[in-house]
Amino acid sequence: MSIVVVGFLAYDTVETPAGKVEEVLGGGASYFSIAARFFSPVSIVAVVGTDYRAEDFQLFTDRNIDVRGVVKREGQTTRWHGRYHEDLNVRDTVKLSLNVLENFTPELLPDQCRADYLYLAPNDPALQEHVLDQVLSPKVVTADLYDYWIQNTRPGLAKVLERIQILLCSDSEARTLTGEHNLVKAGRAILKMGPATVLIKRGEYGVLQFSEEGMFAVPAYPLEEVIDPTGAGDTFAGGMMGFLARHGRVTESSLRRAVVYGSVMASFVVERFSLERLLSLTWEEIDNRYREFINLIDSHHSRWTTQ
Repeated sequence: MSIVVVGFLAYDTVETPAGKVEEVLGGGASYFSIAARFFSPVSIVAVVGTDYRAEDFQLFTDRNIDVRGVVKREGQTTRWHGRYHEDLNVRDTVKLSLNVLENFTPELLPDQCRADYLYLAPNDPALQEHVLDQVLSPKVVTADLYDYWIQNTRPGLAKVLERIQILLCSDSEARTLTGEHNLVKAGRAILKMGPATVLIKRGEYGVLQFSEEGMFAVPAYPLEEVIDPTGAGDTFAGGMMGFLARHGRVTESSLRRAVVYGSVMASFVVERFSLERLLSLTWEEIDNRYREFINLIDSHHSRWTTQ
């Protein structure tokens, strides 16, 4: 089953304690699609400027990622400059230039409107609703949050939450959205807002999953060194949605396995800057780490990891 991702493509300048890279490929749609394509066909809806490099388009097409929905406009592609602290959970946005992304309204192609799986990257809720109005009968719609939209567009966000099945958010976003400091209370409060499943990402502490069936906790895969956390959340979403699309049925057990696969994919992307690690990744490496990861999870979770 195919996945449509509505997000953005960008060029990033990233500073971490491990070094600095400039004008590297970034944007949530990049990370999501490169991760998801290991599991399922992916189609991107986004906008780029005339400066978007041909070789970067080639990265997607070489991996059978559909870029027909990527619109090219006069002007510059979105730019983001981020600086991470010694504590990699803390970062500053030095500069964000929306460029061609400003005033862009996503329009889906006819076949994209029939998608079974839709991922909405963080964006203005009004634009997310515009996309939701175009899809006919998706099986699963997943949306990701961002603090800005919680604080500035609460009424529109409430409408979107009523129309999606899975919500991804960070621990700080969950607290901001609900006013609850305790994450268990926050997760359960978000369920009452509409989504059937809520996934709260806690960085190096893993992921908490909430649904009517209960709560499920997945630790983060332990790494000796993290080079660049940029895109980890979108990579997680790509692995998770990719597995759900490949599995074809969304059940509590498939959701839990999807969360593990998402965590595995995220553990790879942080090992290098930008998309470098994902671009060299093989399915054998994913499978091996998945098996290693399972051994780290309590034995009572293992029943969700066997087919």
